[in-house]
Amino acid sequence: MPSEMPFIVCTRVIIRMATNEDIPKILNYFTQNKAYLTPYYPQWHDNFFTPAYWELQIEVNCQEFLHDRSLRLFVFPKTDPNKIIGTLNFSNFVRGAAHYCNVGYSLAESEQGKGYMTEAMQHAIKYMFTELNMHRIMANYIPHNQRSSKLLKRLGFNVEGYARDYLMINGKWEDHILTSLINPNWKSNF
Repeated sequence: MPSEMPFIVCTRVIIRMATNEDIPKILNYFTQNKAYLTPYYPQWHDNFFTPAYWELQIEVNCQEFLHDRSLRLFVFPKTDPNKIIGTLNFSNFVRGAAHYCNVGYSLAESEQGKGYMTEAMQHAIKYMFTELNMHRIMANYIPHNQRSSKLLKRLGFNVEGYARDYLMINGKWEDHILTSLINPNWKSNF
C-alpha cells in the first residue's frame, strides 16, 4: 500500500491527484472540453459539473488510492501549473494472482498532437510498475479513435482482442479494441 500521494514531475508536465483547491480547474477543464470528450465518455453524471460532485469525488479518489483500488490523476503543464490539460485514471486494481488494472485518459482538445499524453503516460506507467508493482496495465479504445490507437502503440501496448458492445459510451454500446502492457520487471511480494 502506498505511503504518500504521487507527485510525478516530467519534462513538460506534472501529474498528481487533485485536491479541493483544484475544483475550479477541474470544472474549467471539463466544461471547456465537454463537446470534444462526449463521444468518448460514458454519459455525464447529473451533478458532474458542480463543485459538490468534485468535493465528494476527490475524497473518493483519495480513499480508493489509499486502499489500493485506483489512482486518478490530473495532468498540469509545468509552464502553467494552475491549469489542467488532461486526466489519467488507473482503475479496477486487482491483486492476488493478477496484479493488473485498467487505464483511461483524456487530453484537452487544444493540447492534442503536442506529445503531452505520451509523456504523462510514460511516467505514470513507470510509477504504476515500480511504485505500485502492477504486472499488467490494460487500455481499451473505440476502433475509430486513431489518436488512442497510435498513443498505445507508441507506448508498447499490444493488441489482444476485439470486444463487441464493450462499454456504454455517451449512451450507446461501443465496440473496443483491447490492449495491454506487461511489466517486465514485476517482483513477487511473497
